[in-house]
Amino acid sequence: MNTLPGWLRQHVAALRALVVFTVVLGLAYPLAITAIAQVPGLRDKADGSLISSGSALIGQSFTDAEGNPLKQYFQSRASNAGDGYDPMATSASNLGPEDVVDTLPDPALVAAGKEDENARTSLLTTVCTRSVEVGALEGVDGSRPYCTEAGVGAVLSVLGPRDASGVVSRPTEVVSVNEACPAVPFVAEYKGVKVECATYGEDYSTGQIVPVRGDAPAAPAVPADAVTASGSGLDPHISVDYAKIQARRVAETRGLPVAEVQELIEAHTTGRALGFMGEPVVNVLELNTALDRTAPFQG
Repeated sequence: MNTLPGWLRQHVAALRALVVFTVVLGLAYPLAITAIAQVPGLRDKADGSLISSGSALIGQSFTDAEGNPLKQYFQSRASNAGDGYDPMATSASNLGPEDVVDTLPDPALVAAGKEDENARTSLLTTVCTRSVEVGALEGVDGSRPYCTEAGVGAVLSVLGPRDASGVVSRPTEVVSVNEACPAVPFVAEYKGVKVECATYGEDYSTGQIVPVRGDAPAAPAVPADAVTASGSGLDPHISVDYAKIQARRVAETRGLPVAEVQELIEAHTTGRALGFMGEPVVNVLELNTALDRTAPFQG
């Protein structure tokens, strides 16, 4: 016969539940998962896929102290994780395709060699700038649709009366919003109206924002992953296309035949996930590690 008072029986039951769940969830379950993770095929990933220069699951930047690309290495994607590939600050830019207008810097601060904290580069201009830089580095055409030759978003603010659908029917003023004066606009005129450069401090948001496609090829030589960051900011992979346009530079810098570098690319290419999802990718960290191992750079 149980002679314990009701309130004490409730506390004893709670204590028993605590002990049972602690043993099951705090000891047995973690030990079981750890054991499963050591099964061949899972062990490498469970242990962090460690290699001599870090983890093959986390990308790295192959740049010098000033952020310039090291030509002897394949370059990774851009990263918005902290200062770049910071596992403690994984993030994306959270900017979308409609982010096409820059917030221009104060020219007075620029002239004084200072940074304008209120200035902001749109996603479009970021993509355009990266494309020009990658094109110059790899010796390919860096042009792409909706970008100027200088590497900013080719975007106009068209002001004037609008028709019933909200479209400016008769432009009275046209401004290239991402090209600060005294720049020469990327296009001279739009629908018979002279295009002006953007004056700092002016609000052009009341105009109709018109991105201009230009005559760049529909399929740019610089692939999309070369000019955008991954969602996590930690992705160690690049597309096969991006790796291929870097092969010549890496081969010349290291004094290797291009064919040998291309073979290394193929050796570190992973196929589609589950055989049908996504595209084949190249692990840049593993590829660069293999380059250093097989053909150390004599710089």
